[in-house]
Amino acid sequence: MTFPENLKYTEDSEWIKVDGDVAYVGITDFAQKELGDMVFVDIDTVGETIEGGERFGSIEAVKTVAELLLPVKGEILEFNSALEDDPAAINRDAYASWIVKIKVADPAAVNGLMTADQYKAHIGA
Repeated sequence: MTFPENLKYTEDSEWIKVDGDVAYVGITDFAQKELGDMVFVDIDTVGETIEGGERFGSIEAVKTVAELLLPVKGEILEFNSALEDDPAAINRDAYASWIVKIKVADPAAVNGLMTADQYKAHIGA
């Protein structure tokens, strides 16, 4: 498993990559391995402002359906439409396959999330 140092992580295994007040959000390599083969990504919140820790969509794998929780408060700007035709891209590279792009309400809030080392310790890797 990989844990890119340039990302921040949540206890629910989402990652966030921030560029100014815009960020990309996806699920971690650990999460995609736990869930199994991805078959569908459902994002119905584009244009909405969602609180950190709140549901912004769901992801369906062969084994289960899991809720996706936003790491920090922000407006959902865009869904990665490539995942409509190829949700398994997440299985091939969880960190290249972002799920949503958001406008972060408070970029400093990202500092409260876990570093790669903290996330590794959290999942026992």
